[in-house]
Amino acid sequence: MTLLNAPEYDSRRDRRNRNLLIAAGVLVVLTVVLGMGGFMLGHGWFFSNIPAEHRVNNFFNALEAKDYDTAYAIWMNDENWKQHPEKFEYTLKRFTEDWTTESPVGGPIVSHHVDISKTDGKGAFGSGIIVAVRVNGNHKLFMWYERKDGTLTEPAPHILQYD
Repeated sequence: MTLLNAPEYDSRRDRRNRNLLIAAGVLVVLTVVLGMGGFMLGHGWFFSNIPAEHRVNNFFNALEAKDYDTAYAIWMNDENWKQHPEKFEYTLKRFTEDWTTESPVGGPIVSHHVDISKTDGKGAFGSGIIVAVRVNGNHKLFMWYERKDGTLTEPAPHILQYD
């Protein structure tokens, strides 16, 4: 093929290539925005901590409603705990005492707000998540969500610094 018999210009091919480049650029920008947005807003890379935040929120909703059976099931990550209560050393009676008369805020939970979360531990997405909750107005609690079994623990191994 010589310069004099070069193929004809294909405008459809150029338009398709341009659109593919634009789509690839938009995809890269969107990925960066979602990844960094979740991190910057305090919900983990790509908002990966949202399920743990919802679990902690449901736990505190159950405590506020004084539904300690449901709260205990969330805490232990076992909806069928009543069928085998001997499996757990931490009993419902002790759990209820710990979250009412002996609660970390000095009384029953009447209000809460999940503030922020942070991935902690080993691995790409950590072995657990620290969820910061503001309870009864101004008391900060730091809950630990264990990724491998979905259980909750208080206090968390670290305290988050935030306003």
